[in-house]
Amino acid sequence: MNFYEIITLVAKVISTTLTVLLFYKHFYKIVGFFTTRKFKATQNKHKYAVVIAARNEEDVIGNLIDSINKQDYDKNLVSVFVVADNCTDNTALVAEKYGAICYRRTDTKKCTKGYALQYLFNCIEKDYGTQSFDGFFVFDADNLLQSDYISRMNEAFDSGEKIITSYRNTKNFKDGWIAAGYAIHWLKCCLVNHRPRSRFHLATNLQGTGFLFASELVKNGWKYTSFTEDRAFSADAVKMGYNISYCEAAKFYDEQPTSLKIALRQRLRWSKGHILAFLESAAGLFVGIFKQRRFACYDMLCQITPTPILKFFVKITVFISGLFYYTLHTGANLEKTLFGIFKINAPQKATVLTVLLLVLFFIYDFIIGYLKETVMAIYVLFMERKQLQKIGFLKRIWYIFMWPWFNIIGRLTLVIALFLKVEWKPIPHKNKSTIDDIKE
Repeated sequence: MNFYEIITLVAKVISTTLTVLLFYKHFYKIVGFFTTRKFKATQNKHKYAVVIAARNEEDVIGNLIDSINKQDYDKNLVSVFVVADNCTDNTALVAEKYGAICYRRTDTKKCTKGYALQYLFNCIEKDYGTQSFDGFFVFDADNLLQSDYISRMNEAFDSGEKIITSYRNTKNFKDGWIAAGYAIHWLKCCLVNHRPRSRFHLATNLQGTGFLFASELVKNGWKYTSFTEDRAFSADAVKMGYNISYCEAAKFYDEQPTSLKIALRQRLRWSKGHILAFLESAAGLFVGIFKQRRFACYDMLCQITPTPILKFFVKITVFISGLFYYTLHTGANLEKTLFGIFKINAPQKATVLTVLLLVLFFIYDFIIGYLKETVMAIYVLFMERKQLQKIGFLKRIWYIFMWPWFNIIGRLTLVIALFLKVEWKPIPHKNKSTIDDIKE
């Protein structure tokens, strides 16, 4: 067996192993189509704090706090805390105007959302005590909550769940294919990630905002400060033995980027954070599979593993090593025909044929992937048709057509993030819709 055959065999073994290890996720798609976990009504009212990290969000943060003030939950049991993180506008003043307790933070070196939350939890501990609250909600400044959001999440919390995420909808679904791509992405997560895992009492993944966790998880402070603090928090919680549930009845809305430049910047940050979260947590989750004997550890390990990167390099390796072996050791008719047509000299054969067939391979792989993602977009838009803003038929077709491109952006940024230094930058929010506008 020569070198090329060995490389091809190893790559094929890795590819087959990944397929087998991740095959169970197809079962999730079926379960998510039919059911999710529901929680019983309760008379027990828990005391909560809402934490919001905001940077230059004066245009939207007032509407979020207003939607919190309009909750049908006992207002004496809900406190709102905001950290105005390196703000140069009136974010703090607006937050205080709407009744929030606001802390100002100025630290331009440690500028991720995770650091802002760490500062905020330290302030809460100092002035109020984090354990004086039963749980903490985390929101972004551009979010809006339906009026029964806290009541529905309280039902899940009172059932004994310690970490719960919720149904994520969008404020600006109509604002172009990029915003629609994000909307489909979040709704897809609800359908194929959150619904089935919650149904089986496993651990789904938190996604930056719209979640609740018990105060016991921050009794020693908040320590998740990477690009994607949500992934690190999720993995760490599972390692400690917690599940992460999902409450579909609790709905909130957030603003999606409409600029391709902003989308690329955000997806690149997510991708870098995804890779870092894997490096930080993979070993602990792997040990937990055997030490805790919990499927949730295995499942979370699969969630944080950047499988698109592995699949990409495996495909490239299999293809190129196979072609080199083929072109250097055989004289197939295909080779003779191609080189006869293009009049290519013998020394160039291996390189040219490799490049040519590699292009054909990528075209084939793209078509198959594009068709799969198109079916997924149709599935998501059909399932969630009653939850989304009404749009015309042609625009819906356009969004379905563009969704695979949105997904390709995410996969490409994963590969790019391996080699590129990424800096955390805030995402601007300018959509001034209120929760009353959403209702209308």
